[in-house]
Amino acid sequence: MKKIMFVVASRPNFMKVAPLVKEEKKRNINFSILYTEQHRSEAMTGMIAEDLEMPNADYSLDLRNSVKSNSKIKKGLVFIKRFIEARNIIKKDNPNIVVVVGDVFSSVYATLIAKTLKIKVAHVEAGLRSFNNKMPEERSRKIIDRYADFLFTTEEEANANLIKEGKDKLKIFLVGNIMIDSLIKNVGAAKKIHAYKKFGLKKRDYAVLTFHRHENITNKERITSIIYSLNEIVKRIKVIFPLHPATKKQLIKYGLLDSLTNIKGLKIANPLGYLDMINLVMNSSFVITDSGGLQEETTYLRVPCLTIRTETERPITVKVGTNTIVGLSEEKILFNVDNILNKRDKSGKIPYLWDGKTASRIIEILKNN
Repeated sequence: MKKIMFVVASRPNFMKVAPLVKEEKKRNINFSILYTEQHRSEAMTGMIAEDLEMPNADYSLDLRNSVKSNSKIKKGLVFIKRFIEARNIIKKDNPNIVVVVGDVFSSVYATLIAKTLKIKVAHVEAGLRSFNNKMPEERSRKIIDRYADFLFTTEEEANANLIKEGKDKLKIFLVGNIMIDSLIKNVGAAKKIHAYKKFGLKKRDYAVLTFHRHENITNKERITSIIYSLNEIVKRIKVIFPLHPATKKQLIKYGLLDSLTNIKGLKIANPLGYLDMINLVMNSSFVITDSGGLQEETTYLRVPCLTIRTETERPITVKVGTNTIVGLSEEKILFNVDNILNKRDKSGKIPYLWDGKTASRIIEILKNN
């Protein structure tokens, strides 16, 4: 019997795999789910899996007790253990194709394992490039795309990137944005919950902040710069900040957590479920983020987005959508905040094929090939 395996690693992966799983069920196609537990906690993945009605994983890499030291040797041994366990699972399950999503490291080693076992690989969100090779995610994308048999893209520029890199055009399929499938399906439910009221906020009278990218949180100067900007932003509008565990860890490491918690007008929250987060975003005045997924979601929801990075691998959110790249320049951030608050921000449009039917297109292509 033909079978597809989906590899799920982190919080955003659930949003990308859930529509594909639903499509598989609808067509009675045999599938399995491998959860590599890159984000392991109820806050980070438990709530979101429940909101998206994801079934329990068939296989899970539970290595949470394996890392008790920060030494490179210890981490190397853990990776070897993780790789071997994942290989044993994929070999035992013996799918016809392994589907990986996004740019997380788990998607890289699942790809390499599948290829050594002569199993085909499909990459959802292929061809996205920031052209910043210092980003771990950029290196991951390139490795996955080098070996994938099916390259499913969200925008024309991703197709062009893959062609420039010498990829076979017959392997490239423009299918739209899988994240928007989840958003469209759940936006009605998200509208009804009024999550912003739980934090004492009023509609359009607050901004949402998130940051967790490696290059931002592992650099004390960058975090300090974000805190400086926040001190000025809260003089203009309240800000809610769902705090990623990795970001919190670095704030504590650099002794900056108190500097953040002492900002009046800033509300710090624990990580939120999918519906709560969408409700916060859709009712906000604007979003400040370094998240790729939020750049896409704000574009679809027509909510202004200020990306605190120097580049984006999702250029369509800038060219067509509501996204503006502001880096970490306090001057540029505040200039754009003032533009938004004074109704001078750009209006965006929904990109081509961001229509909620991406999963259907992907499964149809896999079925026919």
